[in-house]
Amino acid sequence: MKAASNGHQSTILIVDDDLVALALLEHLLNGLSGCRALCFKSGEEALAWCATEVPDLIITDHQMPGMTGLDLIGRLRQESRTREVPIMMISAAEDREVRYQALELGANDFLGKPIDAPEVKVRTRNMLSLRRAQRSLSDRSELLAEEVRRATSTIVAREQEIILRLSRAAEYRDWETGSHIMRMAHYARIIAGELGLPEPQREAIFFATPMHDIGKIGVPDYILLKPGRLDDAEFAIMKQHTLIGHRILHDSNSDLLQLAAEIALSHHERFDGSGYPNGKPGAAIPLAGRIVAVADVFDALTSERPYKREWQVEAAVATMKQDAGTHFDPDCVAAFLQGLDAILEVRGNFRDGEKVPRPI
Repeated sequence: MKAASNGHQSTILIVDDDLVALALLEHLLNGLSGCRALCFKSGEEALAWCATEVPDLIITDHQMPGMTGLDLIGRLRQESRTREVPIMMISAAEDREVRYQALELGANDFLGKPIDAPEVKVRTRNMLSLRRAQRSLSDRSELLAEEVRRATSTIVAREQEIILRLSRAAEYRDWETGSHIMRMAHYARIIAGELGLPEPQREAIFFATPMHDIGKIGVPDYILLKPGRLDDAEFAIMKQHTLIGHRILHDSNSDLLQLAAEIALSHHERFDGSGYPNGKPGAAIPLAGRIVAVADVFDALTSERPYKREWQVEAAVATMKQDAGTHFDPDCVAAFLQGLDAILEVRGNFRDGEKVPRPI
């Protein structure tokens, strides 16, 4: 006993083992404008229908063989699809204990026996109004959530663009090229992935890594642009770029810039504690800093600099392996080696251009 669908109508499920009561309710509710009634003789049948469809209102009798009305209400409220659907129970006025139990389980209203036609129509309209209000609120909530997602995505994209542009600005005072920061960012993401870090953390490291040397904007030109190796005094000044970068970035409200500050400060620390600026060992070095240290050194070894030739990949990889446990976190080196094919592919895609100091 199922009524045919007539377009966008409110669907009302009627559950009753009494065929006379079922037919009466079907007749009354199909007579309401914009409504269609679907009739089921058992709670089991109704639940099976609700497994793939969502009604606007459920009317159920209490006393039925097998699954009772109370059982049905309990099951419906356990399912996410029907958790918010209004439910009316058919019960006699004297069945107060049943009504209390139904309310506890999640029933919204009651129809008394014997069934009164005007009452059925009024209560049904009220429940359908409740359902429309629920759906309107849900639709608005989804719309607002989508607008928030879009706005957040725009803000994140702008933040990422600003970080990349600031990184490029810093490189205008260095011998390195924009390819260096892109390679490093990709290397760091690959290593983070091989370490099993979740995608949001991998992406954050990818976008924060280009800021690792932002502090070089505070290093004097005669040191930063020196074509040969630095002496001890010059190197002591150069090491300050880690602290400068951290001071530039650390007090931001942005999680991404705070991560960039952490990387700027820690990417020259060494696993054995002999690095700078704070001489932190092992796990005391933030994981992002340990990851970027591997990415930075490998790219430096395999890139030409004014004071050195480009190393062959095999020699650079051998050095990375040799320095695992002293310079580098062994786990990060292992992750680097696992992702080496992807790293070399990135290296091929981001080749250096002309390496000359650019005027300010």
